[in-house]
Amino acid sequence: MDVRIVAAFRSAKKINEVVEQNQACRAKSVKVRLGDLAFISAAHFREHFNRATVGTPDEGAWLDIDTSDDIDDLHAQDIMLVSLEIET
Repeated sequence: MDVRIVAAFRSAKKINEVVEQNQACRAKSVKVRLGDLAFISAAHFREHFNRATVGTPDEGAWLDIDTSDDIDDLHAQDIMLVSLEIET
């Protein structure tokens, strides 16, 4: 499986875990940060994220993607969940 797809599915799974841990209904909005060396563009991540959430309570959540252009950043290769707004 393409690593970009795996990253999007892992992100969606992490969001679902947070939603469940907080006994919420769904994620309303999600903010992620893509490191400069994160191997995926914001548009491509959005496409895979949207596919990963189809049929889940998080389908249709607003996705805000922040990108870094700092290759020396400690998280330059990472995709990080920055914030998550949930609906209870």
